[in-house]
Amino acid sequence: MTVRTALVTGGARGIGRAIADRFRALGHVVLTPSRAEMDLADSRAVRDFAVSPACEHVDILVNNAGENVPAFLEDAEAQAWQRAVDVNVSGPFFLTRYLGTAMAARGWGRIVNVSSVYSLASRPKRVMYTTTKSAINGLTRAAAVELGPRGVLVNAVCPGFVDTDLTRANNSPEEIVKLCGQVPLGRLADPKEIAAFVAYLGSDENTYITGQVIPIDGGFLCQ
Repeated sequence: MTVRTALVTGGARGIGRAIADRFRALGHVVLTPSRAEMDLADSRAVRDFAVSPACEHVDILVNNAGENVPAFLEDAEAQAWQRAVDVNVSGPFFLTRYLGTAMAARGWGRIVNVSSVYSLASRPKRVMYTTTKSAINGLTRAAAVELGPRGVLVNAVCPGFVDTDLTRANNSPEEIVKLCGQVPLGRLADPKEIAAFVAYLGSDENTYITGQVIPIDGGFLCQ
């Protein structure tokens, strides 16, 4: 197996940590920059980190970090909206631009964007999250078309309800029970289940899947 270098944003907890752990278990070098090292809300900070020596040989990019601040459309503040755009869209866009271009120059790369089922469906108070995650799906398709001829495969995964701190922060225990009731498999996903598929999409084994937006939701969207 070829040892690769992977950059995973939001790798300190939840899905991101599970992804980082999975790549480490496979023997890869994994970068999980903290907010102090790379603030996704600051495009200059993203650029500075992406072109730094630390990222010189990144082969796999996982744009996992994101923010979900629930608010009804009528209550969404301009500052909260702008931060959602910066963190959920602009950060991944610029990382894809800088690192994806470098991968293409070397002739091999894998980019996996962590989107959400709420990019394909929605619910009340998710207008900012749905909008920005839908944009990530568009970035995935467009980047796949441009980078594919140069050996870089770009995909997105859309997790459903995953047992993370963010899910539990945004939902009461009663709401968690209701969420599980909406999933044919009857439970939240384990972050490791998401990580396993991300690792496949980011691997040498994946040679022909690109430009896809793939739900991992226990059947939620089938209903």
